[in-house]
Amino acid sequence: MIVTSLDPLRLDAGDLWIANGRIAAPREGARLDCEGVLVMPGNVCAHTHLYSALARGMPYALEPPRNFVEILQRVWWRLDRALDEESVRASALAGGMEALLSGTTTLVDHHASPNAIDGSLDVIADALGSLGVRSVLCYETTDRDGLAQARAGLAENRRWLDRVRREQPPLARGLVGAHASFTLCDETLAACAGVAHEFATGLHIHAAEDGADERDALALHGTRVVERLARAGALGERTLLAHGVHLDDAETAAIGAAKATVVHNARSNMNNSIGRARVEKLQGRLALGTDGIGSDMFEESHAAYFRLREDDLGAPFDWPLARLAESARLAAGLFGEPLLGTLQQGAPADLVVLDYPAPAPLNAESFAGHWTFGLSSRHVRDVMVAGSWAVRNRRLIRVDADELAAGARTQAELLWRRLDGVRPHPFEPSGGS
Repeated sequence: MIVTSLDPLRLDAGDLWIANGRIAAPREGARLDCEGVLVMPGNVCAHTHLYSALARGMPYALEPPRNFVEILQRVWWRLDRALDEESVRASALAGGMEALLSGTTTLVDHHASPNAIDGSLDVIADALGSLGVRSVLCYETTDRDGLAQARAGLAENRRWLDRVRREQPPLARGLVGAHASFTLCDETLAACAGVAHEFATGLHIHAAEDGADERDALALHGTRVVERLARAGALGERTLLAHGVHLDDAETAAIGAAKATVVHNARSNMNNSIGRARVEKLQGRLALGTDGIGSDMFEESHAAYFRLREDDLGAPFDWPLARLAESARLAAGLFGEPLLGTLQQGAPADLVVLDYPAPAPLNAESFAGHWTFGLSSRHVRDVMVAGSWAVRNRRLIRVDADELAAGARTQAELLWRRLDGVRPHPFEPSGGS
């Protein structure tokens, strides 16, 4: 059975034909035998932080954080300052490996390494490319480490986007990265918007993730976050807003009018205790990401759906499929591949083969129920990206997974040692935490 489209949902029987990295007409190119398996488009994670891959089980000896800002100060803004080129590479390899093995073929990453900025996006792109992962990359521009670091972050975005424009790497594209409104002065935000316009791309930014972001915007700028972005020319069709937990009705309306995308990260929101995103207000352009909690979009979509269902028993079972389709449409626009995320003729051959012995009838009417209550990444057998196999029989094709994991563990140990010497970040938003 072949899932040719998630939204609208379409299932076909038969086999797939692949030629020149794309889904081909029957009997043209190589035949993929689909008998006894389920074949679907590769998943897209629309917002992640690959550098978090080395943080699992990381020792923590400071006072426990009491709020979201303290989580940043005591955990993530310490971790990113301890990153060097080798740990950036190892985290990208580890995160990319886990993405592929869970059926995720495209990662939209938001990177930060304040002491290893220059060339960091090349390191990530090369690491992911060696595995066969499709990616959309950016560097997290921010003023929290000073104006010089902000300029360096912006320069890294510009350098990467220039390389993408010149070389058109087959598996990588770019956005302009920015942390959040509350760590960006007007000059830096305007500069980010300017680079995005220059390269005809969008801004990838955390927006209203925590109430502190909105309070800071009101205290310093007399407006809420989305209006501030709009005034700076940073809100448009290719803008990617991560989280959006504390958006109000006027902001969601402005996002809809601009045709920007909000990325929902349900597990991260719960983990950081920042509140519930009002996803029912953002149905049109609402994608799914993990915010760095792995790259398993089966698991993320299940968590997001059950979180919604807890509040609304009327939430349809196909809600997760529409959100995953929106994630794919985001990537499709950035790659200039309108059929990416489908298995229609002419689409890039990014696909996942699932070994799923369905215990009940599987068809267009029942598929959403199978997705929510049965299918998971444990069923992923094979993964193809751009017509080339990246995973076969649950094993990576291009690298040795055990060797990759061992290298990542070594880098994690070194990273954790460096972290001992990094103090909590002193940056504070205005308006209170």
